[in-house]
Amino acid sequence: MPRSVRLSALILTSLLALAACATPPGPPPPPPPGGPGGGGAPVLRDWRGIVTSTDRDRYARRDAAWDLALQQARRQRGSGDLNSVGDLIDPDARRSSVRPPVGDYRCRTVKLGSQGGEDGLGYVVYGWFACRIEQTPNGLKFVKLTGSQRPSGLLFPEDDRHMVMLGSMALASEPAANSYGQRPDRDLVAILERFADNRWRLVIPWPQNESNLDLLELVPA
Repeated sequence: MPRSVRLSALILTSLLALAACATPPGPPPPPPPGGPGGGGAPVLRDWRGIVTSTDRDRYARRDAAWDLALQQARRQRGSGDLNSVGDLIDPDARRSSVRPPVGDYRCRTVKLGSQGGEDGLGYVVYGWFACRIEQTPNGLKFVKLTGSQRPSGLLFPEDDRHMVMLGSMALASEPAANSYGQRPDRDLVAILERFADNRWRLVIPWPQNESNLDLLELVPA
């Protein structure tokens, strides 16, 4: 083989080898299910990107709801035994390790304050109903199963002392509410806190009707 042909073949072989080395790597493997931590755990969007402006305002003014509701409860007539609820109505009773276990709960609602002013009931203590904390693909979900007012919604982690619930209210014989942001008249924001051993509360500031603060006590069934 002539020298010039051999030299051309050698150069071509070198160029092909360099091109192979310069080929960009393929796409990286997909991340494991459930986000960076793996294990299939659901990844929630930040509730601040979902909450309506009305509920954002309710959440921001939750301390004012506590103050007004407790003032009215202390000076106005009410229904039920408010002394029996203990630390449930203490705004400073929240504890750490707020995340509740999945399962069935007994729950009761205590309404504080009156949207009707001085002429309304300052408090109403209701009996016990059935509630549940469920694990869903979107995270923990609270559902009140019985009663004429049945809130439900997703629980978003916030810090070690409270979670934020964005939910809706079902009334009377309606099916369970599952439409946050679609019916403003039924939307609600709530704060989940642990206030005693094996006791949690959902704090609903400025509810749509009747009271100025609703407290939903949760005790594992």
